[in-house]
Amino acid sequence: MNPFLGHTEAERKCLLETIGEESVESLFDHQIPAELRFHGDLPIPPALAEGELFRVARERAAKNLPGVGPRSFLGAGIYDHTIPHIVNHLVSRGEFLTSYTPYQPEASQGMLQAIFEYQTMVCELTGMDIANASLYDGSTALAEAALMALGAARKRTKVLVAPGAHPQYREVLGAYLKNLPYEMALAPAAEGRVDAAALRGALDETVAAVAVAHPNFYGLLEDMPALSEAAHAAGAYLIVVFDPIALGVLAPPGAYGADVAVGEGQALGMPAYYGGDTLGMFACAKEFMRKLPGRLVGEARDRNGKKGYVLALQTREQHIRREKATSNICTNQGLNALKAAIAMAAWGPHGLRDLAEASCRMTRLLVERLGALAGARPAFPGPYFKECAVRFGADGDALHARLLEQGFLAGLPLGAFDSSLRDCLLLCATETKTAEDIERFAEAAARAVKA
Repeated sequence: MNPFLGHTEAERKCLLETIGEESVESLFDHQIPAELRFHGDLPIPPALAEGELFRVARERAAKNLPGVGPRSFLGAGIYDHTIPHIVNHLVSRGEFLTSYTPYQPEASQGMLQAIFEYQTMVCELTGMDIANASLYDGSTALAEAALMALGAARKRTKVLVAPGAHPQYREVLGAYLKNLPYEMALAPAAEGRVDAAALRGALDETVAAVAVAHPNFYGLLEDMPALSEAAHAAGAYLIVVFDPIALGVLAPPGAYGADVAVGEGQALGMPAYYGGDTLGMFACAKEFMRKLPGRLVGEARDRNGKKGYVLALQTREQHIRREKATSNICTNQGLNALKAAIAMAAWGPHGLRDLAEASCRMTRLLVERLGALAGARPAFPGPYFKECAVRFGADGDALHARLLEQGFLAGLPLGAFDSSLRDCLLLCATETKTAEDIERFAEAAARAVKA
């Protein structure tokens, strides 16, 4: 019997007949007198969505331990999204939880099929031709994408990275390129976004690729069709760093001609884990099939025509390419990739869109209430997704500390990344937040700014 489903009437009848009872009521008669039993309908409220139900349960449990843990409005690359309960239930099964690298396909069909399904979903999500069997995290995925583009572009040696890409992603990319004959430079930007017109002037025959985050670190949406056109007109590849939840409402990278799409998959069924471990998502055009890092699981047929799964391509395995590999990565974040696949399957395309729309609504409500109560405003003009850089006119670090004292993790102070943003906090609100959460935070922010 399925543990997620109740008993059917036929099953109840069978159970009662087996123990010799006519009904559930007659069974209870032996234990509880009829006059002590409740009769009629229980005052049960209407059913809630799973995420809302868990929120209510957490709130009620918190009454036993008041003040434990701040209410978080932190994003900046790791996000608090609803996790379908079925995700942890399925990945806890022994055949997944304890499995290792599927070197022997005849003994690893289940895990190989799971990875194949994950790859298929990533391709559907991003609109790209192929996807690999995952990487360590979003930052290493960007670095691997840049190396792949530099290798494919041959004599070109430079990667232009949008200033709106995550600062830590840029650091990792810089570390990858430091001792190689390649160069990383920042693309021209204005008001938090890449300036498409200025980008055209910065592109020359030395630029192998342009890497752009969409949405970017500040939550802003870039003009991707214009940036794609500029990159390709100069003979450069376009690398897009995407948020998988955002693709519930935004056009996929493949729709505007991206050559490589990479992202952080933590939002797909994984908690924050204090910052890791996470999941590097990597998809690209089919021309890169023999150059992509990691692994590619393929579907095949045996001599009897029976469907099976194999490791079709392996960039660097101890028994395959070794030192001739195009990438040093051989580890696949298999369990996290499985979590992402289960979450995407559980939500479906409509569920993913609902998550994205709810996050948009909550973040806009957050910015609106902070403006009304605390006099705050967005640091940059234009559209944003589920987080926003908000300017308070007060020292961001001090404001962050004071709000933490009041029980709120007030996003990320931005002064450490840009001195012109010392009075700004990067704030995020997903579908896990309520209007009441936001109102309380805005009231606390107003008090903190005044103080």
